[in-house]
Amino acid sequence: MAAGGITGVVLAGGLGRRMGGADKGLQLLAGRPLAAWASERLAPQVDELFVNANRNREAYAALGYAVVADAVRDFAGPLAGLHAALALARHPLVATVPCDSPWFPADLVARLAAALADADAEIAVAVAGGREHPVFCLCRREAQPALAAYLAAGGRKMMEWQAGQRRVLVEFADAGAFRNLNTADDLRREGAPGPT
Repeated sequence: MAAGGITGVVLAGGLGRRMGGADKGLQLLAGRPLAAWASERLAPQVDELFVNANRNREAYAALGYAVVADAVRDFAGPLAGLHAALALARHPLVATVPCDSPWFPADLVARLAAALADADAEIAVAVAGGREHPVFCLCRREAQPALAAYLAAGGRKMMEWQAGQRRVLVEFADAGAFRNLNTADDLRREGAPGPT
């Protein structure tokens, strides 16, 4: 863990448009909610864990972690979840993962933290298979005012906001580890837990 500790947040606050409006984090994979898979994978990598959710908060609380809602209205996307976590985090760094990616690397946070420290950056972002995965990021809590200003001005794009900060990109070899289950068809195809 990084000095001072890390807060983790599983982002489950969206509208689930590609899931037909269903609450994506509560959709079942091998009989368990997607958010449960993501939470259990992230929890050992951080010192504190939140789930960011704007609907069905009791169901998310049943996973055993504190639930935090967006402070920004109207389902403003993953940046709103990061914003809420930065405001409440007890630790100087905040790591985010999406609720629909159950198999991200077990060393995700450690590698992002090492790169963040080495580069003296504000944000570390995962890259795999030639593309950035902006929702898999580690952010310094001090970035909260800049993020609040971006959101207040109507900005909503994670990659756009990150590009305006001091960031470092962190290469991961296994692009498949970052795959997400966005639709009911994705869930049906998967049907079973992925690699451990």
